[in-house]
Amino acid sequence: MAIVFWDSRGMILQHILPKGESVNADRYCETLDRLRHAVRRKRPGLLRSGVVLQHNNATPHTAKRTKEWPERYRWDLFPIQLTVQTLHPQTYIYLGP
Repeated sequence: MAIVFWDSRGMILQHILPKGESVNADRYCETLDRLRHAVRRKRPGLLRSGVVLQHNNATPHTAKRTKEWPERYRWDLFPIQLTVQTLHPQTYIYLGP
């Protein structure tokens, strides 16, 4: 499984999980820590101007620990309700079946 973060300039972080492992709140927060370091390296001005994470309703995104993480670093959340009907066809190609 791949966790990918990007902005209008391109990919910021791609994190590949070992085969058979899944994402839980702890794993996702570790990935957010990696993202913060990647933003600092690749988009240094973004940390000062503000970061907005777009989260869907997946369990790791709705956990209390995950919701507290962006507050700690003053990142904003832009929640969406993700359903199959809202996915763009290209998403299927990128994410796979």
